[in-house]
Amino acid sequence: MESEQLFHRGYYRNSYNSITSASSDEELLDGAGVIMDFQTSEDDNLLDGDASIGTHYTMTNGGSINSSTHLLDLLDEPIPGVGTYDDFHTIDWVREKCKDRERHRRINSKKKESAWEMTKSLYDAWSGWLVVTLTGLASGALAGLIDIAADWMTDLKEGICLSALWFNHEQCCWGSNETTFEERDKCPQWKTWAELIIGQAEGPGSYIMNYIMYIFWALSFAFLAVSLVKVFAPYACGSGIPEIKTILSGFIIRGYLGKWTLMIKTITLVLAVASGLSLGKEGPLVHVACCCGNIFSYLFPKYSTNEAKKREVLSAASAAGVSVAFGAPIGGVLFSLEEVSYYFPLKTLWRSFFAALVAAFVLRSINPFGNSRLVLFYVEYHTPWYLFELLPFILLGVFGGLWGAFFIRANIAWCRRRKSTKFGKYPVLEVIIVAAITAVIAFPNPYTRLNTSELIKELFTDCGPLESSSLCDYRNDMNASKIVDDIPDRPAGTGVYSAIWQLCLALIFKIIMTVFTFGIKVPSGLFIPSMAIGAIAGRIVGIAVEQLAYYHHDWFFFKEWCEVGADCITPGLYAMVGAAACLGGVTRMTVSLVVIVFELTGGLEYIVPLMAAVMTSKWVGDAFGREGIYEAHIRLNGYPFLDAKEEFTHTTLAADVMRPRRSDPPLAVLTQDNMTVEDIENLINETSYNGFPVIMSKESQRLVGFALRRDLTIAIESARKKQEGIVGSSRVCFAQHTPSLPAESPRPLKLRSILDMSPFTVTDHTPMEIVVDIFRKLGLRQCLVTHNGIVLGIITKKNILEHLEQLKQHVEPLAPPWYYNKKRYPPSYGPDGKPRPRLNNVQLKPIAEEREETEEEVHLLNSTTL
Repeated sequence: MESEQLFHRGYYRNSYNSITSASSDEELLDGAGVIMDFQTSEDDNLLDGDASIGTHYTMTNGGSINSSTHLLDLLDEPIPGVGTYDDFHTIDWVREKCKDRERHRRINSKKKESAWEMTKSLYDAWSGWLVVTLTGLASGALAGLIDIAADWMTDLKEGICLSALWFNHEQCCWGSNETTFEERDKCPQWKTWAELIIGQAEGPGSYIMNYIMYIFWALSFAFLAVSLVKVFAPYACGSGIPEIKTILSGFIIRGYLGKWTLMIKTITLVLAVASGLSLGKEGPLVHVACCCGNIFSYLFPKYSTNEAKKREVLSAASAAGVSVAFGAPIGGVLFSLEEVSYYFPLKTLWRSFFAALVAAFVLRSINPFGNSRLVLFYVEYHTPWYLFELLPFILLGVFGGLWGAFFIRANIAWCRRRKSTKFGKYPVLEVIIVAAITAVIAFPNPYTRLNTSELIKELFTDCGPLESSSLCDYRNDMNASKIVDDIPDRPAGTGVYSAIWQLCLALIFKIIMTVFTFGIKVPSGLFIPSMAIGAIAGRIVGIAVEQLAYYHHDWFFFKEWCEVGADCITPGLYAMVGAAACLGGVTRMTVSLVVIVFELTGGLEYIVPLMAAVMTSKWVGDAFGREGIYEAHIRLNGYPFLDAKEEFTHTTLAADVMRPRRSDPPLAVLTQDNMTVEDIENLINETSYNGFPVIMSKESQRLVGFALRRDLTIAIESARKKQEGIVGSSRVCFAQHTPSLPAESPRPLKLRSILDMSPFTVTDHTPMEIVVDIFRKLGLRQCLVTHNGIVLGIITKKNILEHLEQLKQHVEPLAPPWYYNKKRYPPSYGPDGKPRPRLNNVQLKPIAEEREETEEEVHLLNSTTL
């Protein structure tokens, strides 16, 4: 028979027992953050883990529209826990969408019955807008609170305002009548720690005392932050964007978006920024906004009971987070679409835009920086750029791409080493050491002592007549008779050259410390440190080009557009372009990044330089690796995430990836009408699989459907309690019609209502490229592999991720593209009739006979006229 032939060919060699079950909580958590591994987690494995009745967990198969299980039609009352998911599992997108459509149909069918039903229908229709409105309001309010508190605590490291303790340094001197233009940051109301402790405002003793207090406050803030994270909310550490991307793809991480995480992340984010570590608050603000969206979604049944709908709210919340982080509502929507969202329908686009709008409005109303802007480093430029400047802009893009590639490799290597050594077991000690080194080195340099956002503001700002920074210490033209907005290019003074050396040291310091800071167990964003590195490099390049144009204005590429006494070069513009290039090199963002920076500057004129620099940084970074920093951390932590940007170029087949494997027992299956209740209960007790294919019979092996372990257990227990005559010897029937039984036989148990009649299936010869696309676009958890209707095995999302990881280690493709397109799939046996050599299910290089055949076929293909 055909089934016996298939068995001898090896299709029934394995079972699912080779897949390991989930590890303990201690193995899933590393220090203060969640760490998972493909070999130990049961992210998506349909056939692993404990699926006992005591756990509130239901695994469902990805079927078509009609695949929803009507278990409640069988039972008299709802069963608690049905339709929910356990921690570290992936949702079934198809099932969730079916549930939402069924809920929508039910509401529409009842809305004309009474006024109350119509009110419920309107409430359901508007609940989406209500939840994004609440999310935007909360995100804007929390962002304003974080900005104000972080600025005050940052200045607390240097001194305190005696007249009003809640004022930072700038606010303290606003109302002073004794502040001069040259020393605008000095006023009697503001006292440094040296003045308060030893009574000296200047001198070596004052410098040493301020140095000591700076280190003391930095260590205190860092220690308090890491202690709160470790004790109360381990998920509050890090940026949060890699985990947000994984959650939006359908993964469940209980508590990651909870109220405790929100509370602790808000507090510790202020402490981490104030400690002076090389990190930013923009990335964690996305996590904060998503926590708000998750909490508010529980107020509305439409979202609290449907994981797929809840992820639409989280997509809108991530847009609101970027909106308040950079004051860029449109950029926030594009960031959610380009970078974090896995499923982004059109209505989510509208709601994301509305959430970003509300959040930006609330933050603007709070006005945390006192400049009527949403961010501290908002700038406006009035000088146009010229075509020649594209060359240094592109060079900044190259620098950004190189920095991004270096940072990703160095940071991932350090994070991997942290996990594999004893150093990672002491997160508090690591944070204290990093904070101490940062404070000791940062204080002597005024540019590293500054808050990173204030540093970016100073680098972005163009030198006007009212600027007193050392970066604007140019030799003035004594013949100038009036003050104008556009000051002509001038020769650099001693202050500019001194500032360049300090910026070079700051650049080296930021590069090194950012590598070791990102990933420690405190809230740490990457946007601001990357922008600071690019802004420093851009400002240095801008000053160099400016001086080159001043001293060599007669060169052919200067004399056409840069006349003597004209304002030709804007160094602040170079800083902005460099910041965008470095951030793009690290994150590999393109469109959303350009729009964010465009909204920061408020001018359309600089779109082209930004686009050129960002695209160049992406191309250069992709030459060293296509993964951005967030994708790299997702892969490092072992999250089950299928990146839509990653191309699958190999020619393996579904049969190469499916389970069972060769050395495993046969596939555990159910028959549609030949098994008893006792047989099924024994199978459930002897295995840990979460689902079983249902076949016609042991002889035919043809697929009928798919039954979940939890549904089987619930249905059998309910039938024993509520139906008379159901015993262990009762025949279980999944077919539509019950087969004829002897008169003395016990009553059969019909379980067709819990059977998924339309599970997703592929054939064993389906290329894995197609299978991966199906999993990505439909959000599947598993699909069955068949051959002429006969079930052979199963492929889960975890199996695909393991296969992709193996292919990265064995990059050799199975065959040239023309060979794959012509043959459709490579043969399992070579020309000599022997099995093709394989290693870890990856086909090795072709043997000599096949290489000769390949060259001959290439010649034939080239000589054929198509």
